[in-house]
This record gives sequence, structure tokens and C-alpha cells, in this order.
Amino acid sequence: MATGGPTPTKLYTRTGDHGETGLVGGSRVAKDSERIRAFGSLDELGASLGRASATLGEGHPAVSELLLRLQHELYIAQAELATPSPASAPSPQILERHVARLESDIDRFSATFEPVHTFVLARGKRAGSELHVARTVARRAERDLWALHRLEPQRSELLRWTNRMSDLLFALALSVNRAEGVHEVPPDYSV
Repeated sequence: MATGGPTPTKLYTRTGDHGETGLVGGSRVAKDSERIRAFGSLDELGASLGRASATLGEGHPAVSELLLRLQHELYIAQAELATPSPASAPSPQILERHVARLESDIDRFSATFEPVHTFVLARGKRAGSELHVARTVARRAERDLWALHRLEPQRSELLRWTNRMSDLLFALALSVNRAEGVHEVPPDYSV
């Protein structure tokens, strides 16, 4: 621009037209690599959290605030995955404090309902159901991260944080459902 203002950027770069994508530091990997699969699952989880948040309405401000924080934390996890070498580790990383904070969140929201001693059907009103969907995406993200870990070891904090994420989303789903008058239904194995 002649005024010296920001240069307009395009949403496409054409650099991935041959099935590869770039990582921090300039290396390129296949778009279907374990690293990109894990990265993509975390990206999908962020979108699922956004969708769940959009269904909450004004009745669950603490959950809305928490989902927003989790979306920010997902970008930290994605930055870590986008940096393949420990020597060039990004400044943002999932740390022990992130794991501990998720555990505290699980405890806080689990206190809003009776302990669950069985599997429950993933159901409820819209917000609770969306949180259950996000929980299943979080479980897939965890599986994808472990598949990457078997090829390229990942930091334990990231692995544990990903595991706690799905536990927290389960607690949130039950807490939101309970607040909206929905009680858990265990599976009926006799049908």
C-alpha cells in the first residue's frame, strides 16, 4: 500500500498444494502425518468448544468463561505441536500449571452433581449434548497425540493436559445438564 499501512494478505498461499504443510522453523511435513492429524484434532476441538459455548446462553457464565480459556489453551498446545524440535521449542507450551488448573476445574464442576459410577448416555439439552460431542473430539485428539508420541516423543505435560481435557468436558456436560434439570441415563444393556 502506498500509505505504508498493513499489506493485505490472502487466505491462500498455494504452499500446500502438493500435500505438505509448513511447521515452525521451516520444515515441511505431509498433511496426513501423525503430527498434523493431532494438530487438526485439537483445531477441531477448539471449534467444538466454540459451538458448545454458543449454545450455553446466559445461564452458565462460569462455563462460558472456562470454554474461552480452553480455546486459548488449545492454541498453546497447537503451537507446541507446530514446533517439531525441542531445540526450537515455542515460548508458549502446556505446562504443569495448565494440567493442575484442569484438575481443579474438574473438581469444581464435579462437585455440582453426585458421583457417577457407571457409563451414561451422551445426551441432554443442547449445551450438554454439545459438551459431550466436544468430549469425544477431545478423546480423539488424545489418541492422535499418543500416535504421534509413539513416533516422536511429546512432553508429558501436553499428554496429561490432553487427557484431562476430556475428563473436564465430561464434568461440564453433566454439570450443565444437571443445572438444566437433565439427569444422567445409564446404558440399558438389555435392549
